[in-house]
Amino acid sequence: MIHIAETVGVGSIENFLSDAERTHLADLMNDVLTSGGTSRFGDERRTSIHEIPGHSPQEAMAVYEPAGRVEIPSIPEAAEKLLTDAFERARPALSRVMPSVTHCRPWTYVEYGVGQHITSHLDGIAPDPLAWPRQIAGISVVITQADAGGDFYVETASSDRLWNGKAPDADSNGYAEGMWLTHDGADNSAAWFQHMPRTRWSVAPAPGTALLYGSQLAHGTLPVAAGRVAKFISWLIAEPTTAG
Repeated sequence: MIHIAETVGVGSIENFLSDAERTHLADLMNDVLTSGGTSRFGDERRTSIHEIPGHSPQEAMAVYEPAGRVEIPSIPEAAEKLLTDAFERARPALSRVMPSVTHCRPWTYVEYGVGQHITSHLDGIAPDPLAWPRQIAGISVVITQADAGGDFYVETASSDRLWNGKAPDADSNGYAEGMWLTHDGADNSAAWFQHMPRTRWSVAPAPGTALLYGSQLAHGTLPVAAGRVAKFISWLIAEPTTAG
């Protein structure tokens, strides 16, 4: 059963990656950027992993990453395997706080330079929260820290406006009793979300630490003030075979 606490909670897995693993990942991605050209994944990029229904990819990028970023959704096989192995190692710790998680989606590499950031938003469980699979949480791992700025944050809110209502027939649909579901479109494309009072909690994790943040929890990053931050992000999902 998926409990609401999993989808609005936060957590961390220290030493998710070793220093040697971080160095290896940085080398692998530097090779990709050198051979492909940074601009191809940055200024010249016209697609995004973020989507807003009824908006073009360029419009979604303007909402989520107004100053741009480097984004590589298909990383080298060696990098994917290393991160998958790290996820498998972390399963015991992960299952204590998010027991419904069964898999980790493929990883995406992102970089932020000076002035770049991601605006506040919710990832959501799924376009149809009664369908499978379901996103339980996001996960991010910093490989290289910025010299200043670029901190990750989550935002909590008590407003009723955030919530669409309780999950129907919770038990038969794989949710714990009393499960609530957030509204779609919880991002800066919606005036109601922009104006909704929220409390921000920011963190600067040690490189190699994995941050976990529920799919129904608002989150984003602060603008980088100096240097660059490089990280990998993915989403932890639940499948019906073991979540229900």
